[in-house]
Amino acid sequence: MSSTTRGIHRGAAFGLIAALSLTACGGGDDSDSNPLTGDSGGSGKSIVVGSANFPENQLLGEIYAQALEAKGLKVTRKFDIGAREVYYDQVVKGGIGVFPEYNGALLSVAVDKNSTATSTEQVNAELKAKLPSTVEILDSAAAEDKDSVTVTAETAAKYKLRTLADLKPVAKDMTIGAGSEFKTRTQGGVGLKTVYGVEFGKFQPLDAGAQTTLVKLLKSNDVQAANLYTTDPAIVEDKLVVLEDPKNLFSSQNVTPLVYKSAVNDTAKAALNALSAKLTTEDLLEMMKKLVNDKEDSSTVAKEWLTSTGLVS
Repeated sequence: MSSTTRGIHRGAAFGLIAALSLTACGGGDDSDSNPLTGDSGGSGKSIVVGSANFPENQLLGEIYAQALEAKGLKVTRKFDIGAREVYYDQVVKGGIGVFPEYNGALLSVAVDKNSTATSTEQVNAELKAKLPSTVEILDSAAAEDKDSVTVTAETAAKYKLRTLADLKPVAKDMTIGAGSEFKTRTQGGVGLKTVYGVEFGKFQPLDAGAQTTLVKLLKSNDVQAANLYTTDPAIVEDKLVVLEDPKNLFSSQNVTPLVYKSAVNDTAKAALNALSAKLTTEDLLEMMKKLVNDKEDSSTVAKEWLTSTGLVS
């Protein structure tokens, strides 16, 4: 989902404010245990659960938070932080203890921009080998939300588009809408050019949380292609066409907990791994329908899913 998954910032000023606010909350404790996350996930100190600034990731953050709270752990929510370029360092430094990540995007954006790993197994093996020593990934869920280049059925028919490669001769006459960082990411504009030889005539940057706006721009033909996440309910409802990616530009994007090691104890890890074992792409799509279409509150959607799976009572 970039993976992608993902993500997406509101600009350097916002990032600086977010970073400062996270570090400032820690106070002046110079001890080895982080004052935000605690040193064990069960020492009475609060585990900070973060999220990026788009609805699905905020929902996943809420699911993580409630699953941890169900095990008697104290949680502090720090949602809507921004893009990976903003929040990743905060996890590495301990300002955030738990973060719902997308493994492929985490690898290609933050850990190794030159990685060619595509499968879940390849991506996770590289992450485990290359992540900084202060952090680790836990078990990946089957749930996956990938970045895509999506067009309307009319645009697909007009230009005879089925795969990303089909864009090469026509992209110069098209505008693509996406989160601002998409333009410079390997799994984005850079990769489209190097892997498929695709260069769009114009780029329309938006905030990553503006998936609904992207869909509207697509349907009104103000943009002819959009970087949508594959769990966006509008893809099915509006009969949009996700262009196939035969060269695997967009790698596996499994939902995967990224944790600051000293922030989580065995109880916290077990709770998050049990959650990952239950979470499917179908679950994610159904929850996103409730969130986006039915305008349900993310805390309600999270609790309903956790209860339905038996993870909380």
